[in-house]
Amino acid sequence: PQSAPAGLARGIAPAPRQTSQADAERTESIPVKGVRKVSASAMVQSAYSAPHVTVWKEVDATRTMELVKRLKASPDFADIKVSPLLIVARAVIWAVRRNPMVNAAWVETEDGAEISVRHYVNLGIAAATPRGLLVPNIKDAQTLGMKDLARALNRLTLTAREGKTPPADQHGGTITITNIGVFGMDAGTPIINPGEAGIVAMGTISQKPWVVDGEVRPRYVTTVAGSFDHRVVDGDGMSRFIADVASILEEPALLVD
Repeated sequence: PQSAPAGLARGIAPAPRQTSQADAERTESIPVKGVRKVSASAMVQSAYSAPHVTVWKEVDATRTMELVKRLKASPDFADIKVSPLLIVARAVIWAVRRNPMVNAAWVETEDGAEISVRHYVNLGIAAATPRGLLVPNIKDAQTLGMKDLARALNRLTLTAREGKTPPADQHGGTITITNIGVFGMDAGTPIINPGEAGIVAMGTISQKPWVVDGEVRPRYVTTVAGSFDHRVVDGDGMSRFIADVASILEEPALLVD
């Protein structure tokens, strides 16, 4: 008999192999429930409903690191943990003002689709916890100065790690930051949180050779990436937004208040 075409044969899924007793003894089954189940459902919904586009830019973050060092030494921040995430958060909030479409959402209504542009920033921070991924958000982050934003970030990350995030903090986000740099990653293509149109990934900050005024010097360099819902944000908008975030990381002095 004539054999099936190779492409067709490859397309047929093999019958599931029966798991032997020996395999079962070496395999652990982890029930998917709670936070992990909710997170998995949300990620699948986002990945298969929003057309994702990711752009990124390598950035000289030396002056950001210098600012972090000064803030850590400041008496005003004596009881507050300061990290580069604080400057990235301020940069995102600043860039949203200049590029409001990244802070919008695609909404399906009975009369058809519409784009909801939020003129406030509920800043989500993706947090890895033993129970799974959480994305609590800081309400009206655009109203907070540097010190208050630092406190809010500290509170948010602490409650997430302790499993004490209030339900209200997990809803209503408008744009998210995921700090993959803490895991040693240079860059990534993050999935947008449902109900949002953009997410920013912050890579690790490390010393690299960098050309400054025609000379190669060691500088602190990072990569800022952003994934966006292409139904909401055009290519020029997402590019300008990431460029604006990068410009603040390169020169953050104007953000200090």
